[in-house]
Amino acid sequence: MIRGKYSEETRNSFRVALDADLAVVGGGMAGVCAAITAARAGIKVILVQDRPVLGGNASSEVRLWILGATSHMGNNNRWAREGGVIDEILLENLYRNKEGNALIFDTILLEKVTNEPSITLLLNTAVYNLEKSDSRTIKKLEAFCSQNSTEYIIKAPLFCDASGDGIVAFKSGAAFRMGAESKDEFGELFAPDKSYGELLGHSMYFYSKSGDKPVKYVAPDYALRDIKKIRYKLLNKDDHGCWLWWIEYGGRLDTVYDTEKIKWELWKVVYGIWDYIKNSGEIEDVDNLTLEWVATIPGKRESRRFEGHYLLRQQDVVEQTEFDDAVSFGGWSIDLHPADGVYSKLPGCNQFHSKGVYQIPYRCFISRDIKNLFYAGRIISATHVAFGSTRVMATCSHGGQVVGMAAAMCKEYQMTPKDLLANNKISELQQKLNIYGQSIPDIPIDISQSILSKAELIPSSQYALTHLPENGPWISLNKSFAQLLPLKAGVNYGFELLLRSKEKTEITCELRASKNAKNYTPEIILEQVQIPLHPGEQRVNFNFNRSLKEHKYGFITLLKNESVEVKGSNQRQSGILSVINKTNKAVSNNGTQIPPKGIGVDSFEFWTPERRPEGHNMAFKINPPIDGFNAENLLNGFTRPSSASNAWVADLSDPNPRIELRWKDIQKIHGLQLHFDSDFDHPLESSLLGHPETTVPFVVRDYKIRNCNEQIIYEKSENHQTINRIAFPVPVNTAGLKIELEHPSGDVPASLFHIHLM
Repeated sequence: MIRGKYSEETRNSFRVALDADLAVVGGGMAGVCAAITAARAGIKVILVQDRPVLGGNASSEVRLWILGATSHMGNNNRWAREGGVIDEILLENLYRNKEGNALIFDTILLEKVTNEPSITLLLNTAVYNLEKSDSRTIKKLEAFCSQNSTEYIIKAPLFCDASGDGIVAFKSGAAFRMGAESKDEFGELFAPDKSYGELLGHSMYFYSKSGDKPVKYVAPDYALRDIKKIRYKLLNKDDHGCWLWWIEYGGRLDTVYDTEKIKWELWKVVYGIWDYIKNSGEIEDVDNLTLEWVATIPGKRESRRFEGHYLLRQQDVVEQTEFDDAVSFGGWSIDLHPADGVYSKLPGCNQFHSKGVYQIPYRCFISRDIKNLFYAGRIISATHVAFGSTRVMATCSHGGQVVGMAAAMCKEYQMTPKDLLANNKISELQQKLNIYGQSIPDIPIDISQSILSKAELIPSSQYALTHLPENGPWISLNKSFAQLLPLKAGVNYGFELLLRSKEKTEITCELRASKNAKNYTPEIILEQVQIPLHPGEQRVNFNFNRSLKEHKYGFITLLKNESVEVKGSNQRQSGILSVINKTNKAVSNNGTQIPPKGIGVDSFEFWTPERRPEGHNMAFKINPPIDGFNAENLLNGFTRPSSASNAWVADLSDPNPRIELRWKDIQKIHGLQLHFDSDFDHPLESSLLGHPETTVPFVVRDYKIRNCNEQIIYEKSENHQTINRIAFPVPVNTAGLKIELEHPSGDVPASLFHIHLM
């Protein structure tokens, strides 16, 4: 029994002192990825989360899907899904939870964090104060856990603020911005005026389900009664969850201090919406519907942004500025919302896309004012307009990985975050990130010092693209359709297609390409060929007399003709896909982006893939063959397609695909890392939407590794991850390795992007 006698003095809370190399405040996706990356890089981490679960807006408390540069496959950013830890998490979620259950996603995040012995996780713990050792250095944090009535004193030489509102950065005195910059400050032509509003609001989601008998609903007194005050015409009985992102409010208020007020207004709106759906009589077939879940906290979009050594701006996003200290990338549209949210008469958002992904520099992740403070998540150093793109969770997660790796380097070299810039450590940081899957645009893994560069590569076969078989469905040309292929400069290609026409007509074939070799926006029409057609099936042959001036992807394009179909192929392979000039209303894709004049955004067409099980390639023959799938690609340092396929692809007829590495001398190998193809074009939204498979069709599931004596030193079955890291318990001394792969299926040849040897 415990008895406490009366005390004249106030009692102190129970206190626990904790020390680490890095303290990460905020357990959203950015904080989670920062903590895991840092722990795996060898340092001790404390992760502080003020909620009962991890994931922030992606958690079961809010239930927003994770998205980034892939943008629901609704833009021209091909193979753009963020790599590294966030890729690992999303692929694990696909494997266990393809239906998108947010509760299951909670468990996956908790497992990933708690599996790292170097991470101390504090849930339900809010940082409320800090102490500095001098005006520009944080010494310790003070936090309180409401569930165990414990105060935590957290000391570390390095801190990362991934808290969303920037509690640590704010308390430390770091410079911040809240609201929109004027057009004049940075020359951003898309900067909004005050009538549109300077802040994005919060959103609140709900789920419904249908039962086997009628369910009545009586709204609470605080529910919105006049539904016509909001965008009620967007409502239907089938939309729920993230599809209701437009239930937004708060952009005219202080999105930090007024959050509780905003939450109550959103509750008012949500329960008013449900009252309208159930009781207005305006929506049919809702008698058996019941309200299954309503968020108890809103999902925040915007509050404070903190100043680093560089503020990313609109021009960097649109013009795809290249930075020497590039460490991450983005690709979501510049997505700004009217401050009045659901009460606004304006469209719920203004989304304008760039023609490709853009780089984010390291300087955006480190404080300009506080020596030992990193930024991660939506608070990084960016203008309001650029923030419209950088704020989404996959982009935030990718930046969190930067902080985790940089913090480990700071400990290794006894440096501050800024010191990594001043002491020429950025190249090393870029390399370490890329080895772990970051795929920083235009920066390959440097293998010059690796024993891989000394190896002779001997493949069992190398795929040469001569044709794709005519074993797929007929594809209607009710929209313009194109096959995206890695073409060689100076080569004139000829094609044979199987077409089917309802009538006598003609089809227009075009050879298109992007101005920027790293982009996939086909704004250049190099050549156009008109082909007459008669009714029925027919083979057509055509040649392009023009060729590309540099190695890059070309678009073999068939313009819209509703009377014509092209034969498709069931074969899918790394570095090849088909795209359609189509719309995607979810990301303001109307087929062509036509922005208002004078806002600093480009006009161009959208050419985007279909999701599996659709998205078949075109069946065709090509002459000369494309030989861009050779084993030499394993040495170029790229781990996804860019201006070339960058993959070694085995011939589908090869019964035992393998790549052999031979050295003249015995090598000591501690381990290796294989980079497979997990289709970086697929967004892998974490919740609600659902996916057609648990494992990406391109991923090699089963493989073996042998030494030069043909002994199996490692084997794997049922792989579903992009990166496989293999650490040998005892170093392997060998003059050769043989990596034996199995084709993922009869329609998908085995492929590999990179081999990293340790």
